[in-house]
Amino acid sequence: MSSYISPHMAALLGLADIIVVISREMEKDMHRRREARRPRLKRGATLRPSDDTPLWNGLVSLVAPRLGRRGARALLARELGLHRARAGEYFNRRSMMPDAERTLRLLVWLSRQPPDRPEAVF
Repeated sequence: MSSYISPHMAALLGLADIIVVISREMEKDMHRRREARRPRLKRGATLRPSDDTPLWNGLVSLVAPRLGRRGARALLARELGLHRARAGEYFNRRSMMPDAERTLRLLVWLSRQPPDRPEAVF
């Protein structure tokens, strides 16, 4: 029994192979571009919040809900020895990160906060 493939089917299979090769090359090119876009940090340079800072992103997600009350951000800024706007850059805009000493102070502040209580359901 021979396996016959019609010329149209052979053309479609050839086209599918070409599409697979092209998609692999596009994926490689996208990876190269993504790596080229990412600036290399000099030794000792300051990190900026991004996908490359998962621990900071996790810490911000723990702190941000506690800053919802009026004046909470100002109190935290005072605790960390910052201006209130700088605390906003850390937790609201997420465009800056504190130095190590302030991060440790933030961890101590967070450990002293009462645990979140789920809302009562009636």
